[in-house]
Amino acid sequence: MAKTATKQKIVAMTGNAGCALAMKQINPDVVAAYPITPQTTIVEEFANYVANGVVDTEYINVESEHSAMSACIGASAAGARVMTSTSSQGLALMWEELSIASSLRLPIVMQTVNRALSGPINIHCDHSDSMGARDMGWIHLFAETAQEAYDNTIMAIKIAEHKDVRLPVMSMHDGFITSHAIDRFEVLDDADVKKFVGNYMPKHSLLYNPNEPVTFGPFAMPAFYYEQRKQLRVAIDGSKDIVMKVTDDFAKLSGRQYGLFEEYRLDDADVAVVVLGSTAGTTRYVIDAMRAQGVKVGMLKLRVFRPFPAEEIAQALSKIKAVGVMDRSDTVGTLGGPVYVEIKAALYNSKQRPAMQGYVYGLGGRDTGPDQIETVIGDLVKVVKGEQSPREAVTLLGVKE
Repeated sequence: MAKTATKQKIVAMTGNAGCALAMKQINPDVVAAYPITPQTTIVEEFANYVANGVVDTEYINVESEHSAMSACIGASAAGARVMTSTSSQGLALMWEELSIASSLRLPIVMQTVNRALSGPINIHCDHSDSMGARDMGWIHLFAETAQEAYDNTIMAIKIAEHKDVRLPVMSMHDGFITSHAIDRFEVLDDADVKKFVGNYMPKHSLLYNPNEPVTFGPFAMPAFYYEQRKQLRVAIDGSKDIVMKVTDDFAKLSGRQYGLFEEYRLDDADVAVVVLGSTAGTTRYVIDAMRAQGVKVGMLKLRVFRPFPAEEIAQALSKIKAVGVMDRSDTVGTLGGPVYVEIKAALYNSKQRPAMQGYVYGLGGRDTGPDQIETVIGDLVKVVKGEQSPREAVTLLGVKE
């Protein structure tokens, strides 16, 4: 923990309410959103702030998520500070707009409350929605707890609007598990948040300076399209340093230090589990229990998925003998889930390369208990002992055979 520089208030509220509170403290110029479970209570709570005059945000009730992102793009292009929120099929309905927002370098911040994609229809948590949008040019932040969801919301604005970034950000937390469960966490003073995020001054806008006309939404022929996509790649690759700078600045304000990922008991570990989101809490519990039995196991909890911190992850895992990557989404037709595939690629050129196994778990909100994580760790221990080889095919945890 960094030294806390400001006085904070302890609250008990849901993760969604915490995100709505952070949005209230930021006081964006425009919010355009459409309700969808389990994100709905974020926009409900924020709409109450608008109705009660607590914020002066222009709240736009739209007829669909596609319209929501279209309105966000227009408002951001006009020079406004813009936020929104969605889940699952709502994110899917925005698909064609997501890459427009990133290619236009619009710093829109979107809460994405993770929920399974249809079909069949399911309203519970997995990460298939945001993972499906992982190549859209947005920065992706994942939260384990309501505290992290609240903190990430505030940091996301600062990251997105940084002059060397100017990219949209998705801030993820797990549907119902984090979004609807009441948690105890600390919140900053309104004035401190406002000072931290500062005033937004767009580099280019449709309305701020009519004497310097700009083009938004151009048609690019082959002579120009490729170079624009290169600029987007350079921008998102370079945003990693800014993510960490903002994170460090936030630590000075809040006393809470985050990173690209969190390492738990990894220093002397022989085997490691990689997770995202709320599953990290259960994983810590299992690790502590197995450490008491003499098993040298640790965890890497990924926080920043885009830009993917390949070099840093490779370094953190280079001394581990066997790694199990747990994905709460499946990439059908490949060797494993998206996180597994990314980490395996990141480790490919490492001189010290651990054995790896991929696991898919918790799809559609399927409960993930300690027994499943114990199974992962048990498999890894067997690999280290030479009792079994790493599986090429993904292992489906908790599925009914």
